Parts: sequence; C-alpha cells; structure tokens
Amino acid sequence: MTSETSAVRPAVIVISSHVVRGSVGGRPEIFALETLGFPVWAVPTIVLGWHPGHGRSTRIVPPADQFSALLSDLEQAPWLDEVGAVLSGYFGSPEQADAVASLVKALKLRNPGALYVCDPVLGDYAEGLYVQEKTAAAVRDRLMPLADIATPNRFELEWMTGAPLADLKSTTEAAVAAAPPTMLVTSAPSMIADGIGNLLVDQKQVLLAEHRIVQKPPKGTGDLTCATFLARLLAGHSPEKALQSATATVYEAVARAAKRGSDELQLHLDAQSLSHPMAMVQMRTLLHPSRTRKA
Repeated sequence: MTSETSAVRPAVIVISSHVVRGSVGGRPEIFALETLGFPVWAVPTIVLGWHPGHGRSTRIVPPADQFSALLSDLEQAPWLDEVGAVLSGYFGSPEQADAVASLVKALKLRNPGALYVCDPVLGDYAEGLYVQEKTAAAVRDRLMPLADIATPNRFELEWMTGAPLADLKSTTEAAVAAAPPTMLVTSAPSMIADGIGNLLVDQKQVLLAEHRIVQKPPKGTGDLTCATFLARLLAGHSPEKALQSATATVYEAVARAAKRGSDELQLHLDAQSLSHPMAMVQMRTLLHPSRTRKA
C-alpha cells in the first residue's frame, strides 16, 4: 500500500441525485471518491429509477422540512470535524439550496480550510434547463457565491452569467468574472479539431485540458469530472495536475464505455482509470484576461 492510499483522508459530503440504475449524479461521485480513498457522507436530493434521458420514472423528492432537518443534523454531528469538503450537484427543489448553504457555513466555522465544490447541474445545450428555473436561480444566487470551486458546463455558465459563450475567450472571461475563485468549465471549446476541453480558471492562471470528442458519450461525465478533480486536490495535487488527471480519467472511462456500446458509465469495470488513467490529454496554459487588460 502506498503512502498516498494509506494516508487518513477527509470525508466528503456528497449532496446530489440518486438513481437506482445507472451512473449519474451522486452514483459516480460516491464511487470515484470512495475508490480513491475518501469516505463519503451521501445525501440524496432526489431519487429516480434512472436518468430522465432514458425515459420517465418515479421522482421522489424529500419534503423541504425533512431535508432541512437532516442537513441540520449533519451541522451538529459530533463527527463533522472528519469532513474536508462538500460537493453539491443536482437539486430536486429550490428550498434545498438554503439547507446546503447553512451546512456549508457551519462546516467552515468548524473547519475553515474545508472546500465547497458546487457543480451547478442545471442543463445543457441539447435539452436546455433540466431543473425548474427557481431551482436554477437558487443555485446561482445562494450557492455559487459560497463556493470555493464551481464546475459548470458551458451552457450552465452561459445561463448563470447571461452572456453568450461562443469561444474560449468569452468563456474564460465569464469564468474569471463569476463568483467562485476557481472555476472548472466542462464541455469548453477546444483548440484541436473535433475536440472538447475542460477549462480551469482562477485569479492567476488559465489552463485547458483537451481531447478528441467521443461520439455518443454516456451521461454522468460532469459528475465524474468534479468528483475526481476534488479528490486530486484533497490528495494534495496541484490544480494543473488535478485537471490533467481528472480529464484523463473521464476521457478514458467514457471512451471505454462507448466502445462497449454502453449508454452508461461502467466504473465497476473501469476502476483502474480512476487511480491510474492512461489516456493522453493535451494541456495548455492560456493568457489570463487580467494580463490582457493590463497590456
């Protein structure tokens, strides 16, 4: 056992959707974090039979008062000091955002170094908003300002900022201007032909990890990206290394699932990709908008 895997790791509170069948929402996040050695406290915001893209299924959303009471229990839990991060994803109702905000604030009082990663799962260009507009607005207005890191896709960043993001320049500028100090934009424009990128932007640097597009990819790539990126940061990796590793992991898992003809990520078959991805991704350092303004 290596020192990296044997080290005591902080717990991560994962607050997202749960599907009975498939690997989207909290399912790939929990699998990835636990495979990489991080204990998970899992809080479902909604329970579904499967991803809505596969057809209708029953939706179970916990009543707002019960959801709030559960998160209040976590705020007061004697084990809260074990927690090093909160990761939130899909929400079943706008009221859930208030409970998560309260939990994040309570955790940071106990552990100022804890991270809050907000994955604003709101929609995409193909389907528009996945959630009610009130829910999307609650994530944007109540949770994004609290986040240390946000991981929107390009559609979600465009919806939250209200600006068209047609290219890397506009996407980078929008990410810099957004509330969280660190922004990882998935499905970003790429500088290679038939490519797609993950764009990491903070107050000092702009990094782009890109690879070829995989045709007909399974759902859940954004969920897996934010979980593996967070795991790398918690393990002490630099932002650049965390970006490269997370992008390679997801690219490899997606390519393997697509090759098998699966409409779902198959992480039970591809767990090795989480810890030791072999896929090659192109890494670039781009000009930060603040330097352009100074020039």
